[in-house]
Amino acid sequence: MDMRRGILFFTLFSIVFIGILILPPMSENRQDRLAAAANADSLFVQYSALKLNNRLPYPVFARAVKGLDQFHFNNKKVLTIIDYSRPSTEKRLFVLDLSQNKVLFESLVAHGKNSGMDYATQFSNKPQSLKSSPGFYATAETYQGKHGYSLRLDGLEKGVNDHARQRAIVMHSAAYVSEQFIQSTGRLGRSWGCPALPDKLNKDIIDCIKNGTCLYIYTNATTA
Repeated sequence: MDMRRGILFFTLFSIVFIGILILPPMSENRQDRLAAAANADSLFVQYSALKLNNRLPYPVFARAVKGLDQFHFNNKKVLTIIDYSRPSTEKRLFVLDLSQNKVLFESLVAHGKNSGMDYATQFSNKPQSLKSSPGFYATAETYQGKHGYSLRLDGLEKGVNDHARQRAIVMHSAAYVSEQFIQSTGRLGRSWGCPALPDKLNKDIIDCIKNGTCLYIYTNATTA
C-alpha cells in the first residue's frame, strides 16, 4: 500500500512539474491585469479600513489615490477629497491619513456661487466665472488674506483647473459654511470658486494639508 501511494505521489508530482515546464510564459497583458486586480483589492481593503462606506463612494476614493502617482506631491501620506456630487448640506470634504488609515477631518465645504445652489452642477477654469474647478491640486503656501488664514492651491490639470493661481482659488474660512447657515437657508453659502471651510476647522485643516499634499475635487458634472 505504501509503495502504491509512493508511485501515485511520484506520478502526480511528475505531471505537475512537466506541466509547469511546458506552460507558456505569462503575457505582459495578463501580468498587468493581475497587478491591477491586486492593486484594486488593496485599495478596497484600505477604503474599508478607513470606514468610508456610505460616506464617500469607493470609485471617488480609488481615483483620488491613483492620482498620487499621476502627479508630484511632497507628501503622499495625507490626501484630501472633496465630493461635489453631494449637496452642500452634507459633509463632503475628507482629509485622510493613508499611512494610519484614519479620517482626520470630515467637514462641510462650500462651492462657487455660479456652480449651483445646493448642488454644484457647473464648473469652469475661466477667470471671473465664480465657479469651482474640479480635478487634482497640490496644496501650497499659507498666507493672511481678506478671509484670514488661507491656503494657496496649484491646479495640476491643464484646461481643467490650471488657472487656480490666476483666479485666486484658495482654501479659506467663511461664516456661511456652518450648520447655522444651513438651518436658516436650507443650504450653505457660496464662494467665488474657492473650497471655503468652517471658521472652527479652517486653521486645523490648512495646517494639516499645506505644503505639497494632494487635493482631489470630484464632480460628475461637466466643466466649461
